[in-house]
Amino acid sequence: MAAAQEHLADSADETPIPFRQAVEALRAARLRPEIETDPTPAPKRLAPYAYALEAAVVERGAGPDGEDRDLADGRLVVLHQPAGDETWQGTFRVVTLARAELEPEMGADPLLPEVSWSWLTGALEARGCSTARRAARSPGPGPTTSAGSRHGSRRPRSRSGPHGHRPRGRAGA
Repeated sequence: MAAAQEHLADSADETPIPFRQAVEALRAARLRPEIETDPTPAPKRLAPYAYALEAAVVERGAGPDGEDRDLADGRLVVLHQPAGDETWQGTFRVVTLARAELEPEMGADPLLPEVSWSWLTGALEARGCSTARRAARSPGPGPTTSAGSRHGSRRPRSRSGPHGHRPRGRAGA
């Protein structure tokens, strides 16, 4: 899978065309200015082909010393199994993780997972993507939430990456 990510630019390699097209569409997507993305290592055991992006919603100059501040962050992983996967109901699966600071009352709202899920699936369906949803008791597509707290702040990053994207630093790096 890492090889699939590294060799996408080579049209002669064995990477399936639908997967290559999906990755190229992600790379070419026009995003709002406050959204920054960077490729990140994809999981290696979930599918023969995988591609992953990290993303952040950034508020410019909002930190205590005028640095940029992340309002939310997340990860998007595209998995491709050319032969299909019955549990996926197709050949592709997209997995997302989104994190944002919320007021405690909003984070405790029992409707938050369903509302967030409906926004995501609605946006995908409006763009011609189909989404699968299983019964609430079955593992599979659908929202999962967790609440926690984090102390301290994220370290500021420099704006030196390709395409105006800032490199996404790792904690402790």
